[in-house]
Amino acid sequence: MQSSRKLKLPERIQGLGELAYNMWWSWHIEPRNLFKSLDRYLWKSTGHNPVKLLKEIPYHRLVACAEDANYVAMYNHAMTAFKEGITSPNTWFENEYPQYKDNLIAYFSLEFAIQSSLPLYAGGLGVLAGDYCKEASDLGLPLVGVGFMYPQGYFHQHISQDGWQNEEYDQLDFADVALSRVCTAEGKLLTVPVPLDNVSVYVSAWELKTGRVKLYLLDTNLDENPQAYRGLSARLYGGDREIRLLQELVMGIGGVRILRALGLNPAVWHANEGHTSFMLLERVRELVQQGTDFQKAISMVQATSIFTTHTPVPAGNDTFSLDLVDKYFHNYWGMMGIDRDEFIKLGTLETERNSYNMTVLGLKLADYRNGVSKLHGEVCRKMWHPLWPDKAEDDVPIDSVTNGVHVPTWISPQFKVLFYGHLGADWLEKHDDHTMWDKVDSIPDAQIWALHRWLKIKLISSILDRARQRWSADHVLPIQPLAMGALMDTEALTIGFCRRFTEYKRPTLIFRDIERLKKILNRELQPVQIIFAGKAHPSDEYGKRLIQEVYNIAKDPNFCGRIAFVEDYDMHMARDLVAGVDVWLNNPRVLMEASGTSGQKASLNGVLHLSVLDGWWFEGYNGLNGWAVTENTDNCDIADRDRRTADEIYNILENKIVPLYYERDLNGIPAGWVKMMKETMRSNTPVFTARRMAKEYTQRFYLNAYQNLKA
Repeated sequence: MQSSRKLKLPERIQGLGELAYNMWWSWHIEPRNLFKSLDRYLWKSTGHNPVKLLKEIPYHRLVACAEDANYVAMYNHAMTAFKEGITSPNTWFENEYPQYKDNLIAYFSLEFAIQSSLPLYAGGLGVLAGDYCKEASDLGLPLVGVGFMYPQGYFHQHISQDGWQNEEYDQLDFADVALSRVCTAEGKLLTVPVPLDNVSVYVSAWELKTGRVKLYLLDTNLDENPQAYRGLSARLYGGDREIRLLQELVMGIGGVRILRALGLNPAVWHANEGHTSFMLLERVRELVQQGTDFQKAISMVQATSIFTTHTPVPAGNDTFSLDLVDKYFHNYWGMMGIDRDEFIKLGTLETERNSYNMTVLGLKLADYRNGVSKLHGEVCRKMWHPLWPDKAEDDVPIDSVTNGVHVPTWISPQFKVLFYGHLGADWLEKHDDHTMWDKVDSIPDAQIWALHRWLKIKLISSILDRARQRWSADHVLPIQPLAMGALMDTEALTIGFCRRFTEYKRPTLIFRDIERLKKILNRELQPVQIIFAGKAHPSDEYGKRLIQEVYNIAKDPNFCGRIAFVEDYDMHMARDLVAGVDVWLNNPRVLMEASGTSGQKASLNGVLHLSVLDGWWFEGYNGLNGWAVTENTDNCDIADRDRRTADEIYNILENKIVPLYYERDLNGIPAGWVKMMKETMRSNTPVFTARRMAKEYTQRFYLNAYQNLKA
């Protein structure tokens, strides 16, 4: 491996370079404070990116810190924790399953959200994958990740005066981020060929260290490649269906070949969503080329593969025309020892032979299959019943593992410190222990409420700062900063609706009865405000119109500045939002939210959930930890269902949420509200975590796959 840049550092704090090039720092307070203390302004202006910070900071400032006894003491403590965190054998996995500590798990995902300075994600799928890799590091799972290196990443969002989403792409400077080129032992760039039509495209990789876990991010921007293929890995979800197919082909086939070239031979392979299913095909081809019979090769791949689907509707699964499949695989199925018809059958349903379905391919080539919540598992069994027509729907072999969030990443630092004082010094190591969370009830209400108020003030300060920056830097009209939240009130009950803008999530449902909503928001003594944030897919015109509708309402003086749309929703803003609002609103169409993890992050920070009973909330709601919106799925009239659901949201706000929030004791504390905050943390935090999720995948799937490998 070669570092992208040599960092010049004083000898006494030389380890800052190693720390900056391992994303372990991003979910630990001590190293973040270590970098922040070097130069707080520069830390903020670089987007909390330590590599860029160390590149730009004046050397004399580093020398001064190296001579500061307090800073050196903080440095030594952080470096000791870092070394322990990435090398200690005392981990859950090695203690529980020492016999498998060298059995590698390959985790393929098209997106990975590790930290906002690396825009390798578009939304929930990437955040889930990033959280999973961090938790794998914490638990000591022998896991390696494979994804794509997107130098243009996902877009930055700017909203025009008329409310239309504009996409802006920045070119990533590889010297400014914690990436290293993957090279051979001789120091040459490591590349592997991937067949595309009648040419071979060469693929290289970048290494991203994430604690103990290494991510290998594929790159096709190489001089030896034809110009048409050099940009395949340039942008997340860019281009047409052909580009998407080529990305997934390079991802699956190239990812396997990169691991082989590195001398890595995973025992278990985990495909995160259908985008990665060509990885399973490539492993079949390998075995056939080594002399294994095709059907035997299929069985071997199935026995050691896990396939996770996140999609609750057939239309959401990646499919490709057979013409495209023929164009790029006509030389490939012969290497698998089969003909075209047998190859096409691998990715199609008997009842739908006109397109190649990546989810069907994944379901057929993995013995361990799962949806991402209990309800989603039921939806998947019904949706994919045609693959197993001889079985009853309940017996369709698709299980479920409910998604969870990485607690050290998403818990606010303030709550983290509070819990150290009341739950114990080891609470973070034991955060999936249900009994420990009973201690939350003993935390004084005043402490929880004061902390929550501080987090709300911090959120609104951040929103105001963004609005101010847009006004001063881009000279937008004054009405635009107002729509971005310049009139937000730190005392008002604050609702957050923050997620991807698309039709099924119904972001504008709460505007169904505008006059009723105005009365709710504009009560003089009990005001309510709503913060919206989220991006629409660049090709989702309807999603963009939904943003436009929200933005134009936010500009309406009749709402008194109590509606805001925050631009460019990313991981950094998400951390403020999930900790700083009072209520997290979620109202997708029932059975269309596979899991949803943003509400889990909010719940972790004591934010109360108001949601339809879908995804994770179907499991998390207990009647005391938030509010459930019921939706009659028997009613097929969409407009009527939307009206009824909106009415129930209004009723809950008017009769339950607003009165409870503003009911204060003599000290100004809403005791009933804080009681619910404690209950949501107590009941949901130990359950909806990446730790529980990773242990569940291990115990239910990985261990069985290990056994199959031995057999």
